[in-house]
Amino acid sequence: MRKKRILLKIGSNTLTKETDNISRGKIEDMASQIAKLQDTCKFIIVSSGAIAVAKQFVKLESKRKDIFVKQALASIGQPHLIRIYQEIFREYGLLTSQCLLSYSDFEKQESKTNIVNTINVLVNNNYIPIINENDTVATDEIKFGDNDKLGALTASLLEVDLFIIATNTNGIYTKESIENGTPKTIGLVEDFSQLTNQVVNSKSSHGSGGMESKIEAASVTKKANIETWIVNGLEDNFIVNAFENKVPFTKIK
Repeated sequence: MRKKRILLKIGSNTLTKETDNISRGKIEDMASQIAKLQDTCKFIIVSSGAIAVAKQFVKLESKRKDIFVKQALASIGQPHLIRIYQEIFREYGLLTSQCLLSYSDFEKQESKTNIVNTINVLVNNNYIPIINENDTVATDEIKFGDNDKLGALTASLLEVDLFIIATNTNGIYTKESIENGTPKTIGLVEDFSQLTNQVVNSKSSHGSGGMESKIEAASVTKKANIETWIVNGLEDNFIVNAFENKVPFTKIK
């Protein structure tokens, strides 16, 4: 049986459980679910969180622009982030690898082919690629939205079966329900144009995303005929629960 390929994108807000520290418990939650699903699914992870990890260790002094400080923090935090993933995933018998990509890699045919070939070798040998933006050279993620777009471009390039965006809400809520203060999840989206009318601008506390960047990401995967799920990653067991339809989340077909 062919295993389903899933690209899981997890943002800083989910990884920190909306605190100031990376949550080892959240990474354990991901590892235990991936271990449970490994007979039927292969995972590729796009993970933010390098800057959040670095902030736990250092306070950088700089008179330079904020963006340079963030890039320096990303450089300090990235090896720590990967180490945490490696340690925890290893406890569940899972192998991990690091891939750093930048948006310019998606503009050149040669680098696109290289990304696909490398990730295929990793996945076929049971390694879980953990992808982040190469923040020390690129400023896009820091400026443009918590890796949502990077996740969507990678999902499309690798032609995965499913793109899951783990966020801090139960999917996308209807605009009306947010305005009423009783958030109601949009369960299924088949007409994409209706979705853009539902966006209420709200940025997350660590992330640079928000719902708008999630919907933009879903528009990229939709063009590639990939189904996107927007799931509440703060909940335990969020991937398995979504598969079993036990929780409200948004499915964009």
